[in-house]
Amino acid sequence: MATVIQADESQESRTTPPPARTGRADRVRHPAALIRLVAGVCWILLVLLLAGYARSSVFGLDSDVARGVDLLPWPPAKLTAALCGTALLTVPLGFAVDRVLRGDGRRVADAVLAAVLAYGLTLGLDLLAGDLTTLTHPLPAGLGRTDPVYGHFAPVLAFMTALGTAGRRRWRTALAVTLTLSGLSGLVTGYATPLSLLLALLLGWTTAHAARYAVGEPVASPAEGQIATALAGTGVRPDAVLTLGTGRYLVTQHGGGPDLDVHLLDRYAQASGLLGHLWLALRLRTAPRPLGLRPLRAGLEHQTLLGHAASAAGARTRLPVAVVELGPDAALVAYRRLDARPFAELFAELPEPPEPPGEGLPDGPTDAELRDAWQQLALLQRRRIAHRSLSPNTVLLDAEGRVHLVGLARGEIAASELLLRLDVAGLLAVLAVHAGPERAVRAAIEVLGPGPVGTALPLLQPIALARDTRAALARHRSLAADLRAEVQRRMPQAPAEPVRLERLRPRVLLTVVAGIAAGYALLQFLFSLDTNPVNLVTGADPLWLAGAAFWAAASYPVATFAFSGFVPEKLSFRSTLAAQTAGSFVKVASPGGVGGLALNTRYLQCAGIPTAQAMSSIGVSQLFGLVLHMLQLAVFSALVGVNGAEFGSGSSPLPKGWVLGLAGAVGAVAAVSVAAVPRLRRRAQTLLRPLRAEVLPRLLDLAQHPGKLAGGVAGQLMVSMCFVLCLYCCTRAVGQYPGFNAVAVGFLAGNAAGNVVPTPGGVGGVEGLMSFMLATTGHIDNAGALAAVMLFRILTFMLPVLPGWAAFAWLQRRRAI
Repeated sequence: MATVIQADESQESRTTPPPARTGRADRVRHPAALIRLVAGVCWILLVLLLAGYARSSVFGLDSDVARGVDLLPWPPAKLTAALCGTALLTVPLGFAVDRVLRGDGRRVADAVLAAVLAYGLTLGLDLLAGDLTTLTHPLPAGLGRTDPVYGHFAPVLAFMTALGTAGRRRWRTALAVTLTLSGLSGLVTGYATPLSLLLALLLGWTTAHAARYAVGEPVASPAEGQIATALAGTGVRPDAVLTLGTGRYLVTQHGGGPDLDVHLLDRYAQASGLLGHLWLALRLRTAPRPLGLRPLRAGLEHQTLLGHAASAAGARTRLPVAVVELGPDAALVAYRRLDARPFAELFAELPEPPEPPGEGLPDGPTDAELRDAWQQLALLQRRRIAHRSLSPNTVLLDAEGRVHLVGLARGEIAASELLLRLDVAGLLAVLAVHAGPERAVRAAIEVLGPGPVGTALPLLQPIALARDTRAALARHRSLAADLRAEVQRRMPQAPAEPVRLERLRPRVLLTVVAGIAAGYALLQFLFSLDTNPVNLVTGADPLWLAGAAFWAAASYPVATFAFSGFVPEKLSFRSTLAAQTAGSFVKVASPGGVGGLALNTRYLQCAGIPTAQAMSSIGVSQLFGLVLHMLQLAVFSALVGVNGAEFGSGSSPLPKGWVLGLAGAVGAVAAVSVAAVPRLRRRAQTLLRPLRAEVLPRLLDLAQHPGKLAGGVAGQLMVSMCFVLCLYCCTRAVGQYPGFNAVAVGFLAGNAAGNVVPTPGGVGGVEGLMSFMLATTGHIDNAGALAAVMLFRILTFMLPVLPGWAAFAWLQRRRAI
């Protein structure tokens, strides 16, 4: 049961029952502390790198500071040091006593832990960084050197930061003055260097946030009596306070005043879901700023301003009537209570799969209620107020059938057109969940008109919607597609292509990380070789280098013929050549040739070829390319095995005949098993359905143009041969003499790895496998093989990026992609 505390004077002498348990933790790990911890560690590492590698600059800074402090009128050194040392200990001690007297003993204990950790880390860093002379200089007495981390700065700052000085201006000022005077004293007396002071401050600040995140910050829920007293100071006349849930209270007033819905904003509320909001803000260009990164007062002002602005616009929402701070880390926002319930509680979601009309079909909102919801949003949009959190839990319906839009904490005033369109898309999704796409779109058009609804179509993406809305759509697999189809049916002229809202995709992040790891592994391999491959590349033979550049350049017109051969429709040679050149640019940011496939598909679409036929042509081209690639690899591998003595060994390192036979037998058994087991057969049929439904019909169309098909096949073969010739010229340019067959096997195997490794252009995998195959089958040293591969990748992967970008921009200007 909810705990009721009467605010009458007669009740103050009674025993207060314990507050209701709300499921809140006594401590909360605020993600902001983790972010500051990571930032502090990075700054400490930067200072250590500066001390280790910028020695001249650091020594110069130390000398300049020493000359500058000599000009200051300063009392005797011993007196100054004593006074500053006393102040440095007095300020945290006085702050601790003040906090204990105010009942904040748990924070004082956490601050002591942070100070102890900072002192231990100071001693450890003194031992580890003692050899960095840039952090120290000789002591004034000439007996040894100063410490790399100055004095007690780190423990004092860790103590004060962990205890929390937010909202306590006097203590913050006292700490700043004390640290400044102590730092100047250390510089004047010669017991500190500029970097040792900076390192001490960073270490103390970082340790404080490490302790705050490790043990959590204590969070105490205010008692109902405290809430009543705080609200009474704002003109509210509280009669009773009821705890409704986590951070929510119902306050009744004397004299029949309106009930209030009170929300508690504290460290727990700010930390809740902050990591998820940070990740969303990193991925999404239009994501709202996480509330946990805003100061408490800024959050209060923002919520209050949004509530009054929405009410002034005429929209029905919760009107804030009182805002009061309970301290530096907690505040209350009191809203006029609404006798309304959210759509998520009132209406069941659409059944999945759809049920026939009749009993069991859930009742949804009426058409009048749907129109009212759109009218409320129209009022907000007229004043350019963006809600940004529309979900089944923020759209409320009262007993009189009136819709209220609440939850404006993440909203925006003077919002951009994009944010307003996002709100339209969000409300479309919310209403479609409970009323179906047809009714939701019809009501939107009746109120807003076809224009705003049509412009919201490209924004109907799950990532652009609120979390509760995304969860509701996820429970209905076809609802999002049905909603988009309904908008397109009513407005065929509306743009259907989704707007790019993501600034960072998980696949791109994985690609970047994999690329960095591959680059690091490649550097480690380079430094482990006896002969430096870079010297071999820089000393390459110019004639062979020119031949390699020629074959690398020739691969693009050949690839143009190969690509055009699998498209029955007539294509412009110039534009197709530009598209193949632009592929060198897009593959830098995409693994496994995905970027090139997307670019070619888009190029065919812009050339007037329907999407299904464009994708089928790409599929036929990829199918032929895979088959021809495997055939070439098999042929050249067989040639390497027959002519094994060419490489200085009696046998080829490639698989023996019995290994290939065993692999073929295993493949045959697997094929028979799939055909015999019904479940596996159905699964295989599902996987092969696109091939049968799209690729094969397109292949039959190509069969009507045997000349083009033959040109495509010949082009595929010639593209591979151009690259093989380029690699062969690269090996000769660096002074190596492998056989042509071995070079062909090295390229074909390395190129296959490029489509498997999830890095841009197969970086790391291509170089590793290609150089290994060259060294093994061509009987050349590792450094020579790697040098040839590096030269090959420079010509075929790095240098074409700039002309590829130019071709990409040219195609964009011509609207060819």
